[in-house]
Amino acid sequence: MSWTDERVNVLKKLWAEGHSASQIAKQLGGVTRNAVIGKVHRLGLSGRATPSRPVKRPPRLARPKPRLMPDGTVTTPAPAVTAPPVEQAKPAAERAVMTAPLPPMRLADGGAATILTLRDSMCKWPIGDPADPKFAFCGRKSDCGPYCSEHAKVAFQPARKRDTKKSQYDYVRRIAG
Repeated sequence: MSWTDERVNVLKKLWAEGHSASQIAKQLGGVTRNAVIGKVHRLGLSGRATPSRPVKRPPRLARPKPRLMPDGTVTTPAPAVTAPPVEQAKPAAERAVMTAPLPPMRLADGGAATILTLRDSMCKWPIGDPADPKFAFCGRKSDCGPYCSEHAKVAFQPARKRDTKKSQYDYVRRIAG
């Protein structure tokens, strides 16, 4: 690739408009971002009409986390979105599901599981406020891990499956960058 007068003029115009070096390289084609930066330096183009600005994207909002209420109920509040897309409206409504609270399992002595009575095979899900004298742990049998199957569903959310649908031109996007 050689720098023709036409390509240099396009470079100067785009640089003066405030485009980034990578944007200019993409428009010119056949040159890298570093080649554009080098040519700008050799031409002595220092000032810009406007500074380069990245494309503004809407901020990603964090998903609300399940909350344990003092009475032992577990809630997952729906995210506060003003206008959710049509395709995500149903999953957002499903997220606001209230799970039935599991009361602490009573041990043989009639009391609930405490930090002193917990064993490795017992669910360690805290129920209530730790400052409350009625505070206890679930105490049910844990399957594999620290929680019983019901509390594991709340604690460990399955990873979202990636969109497996691929177009026939995905390889072109990967090559082009």
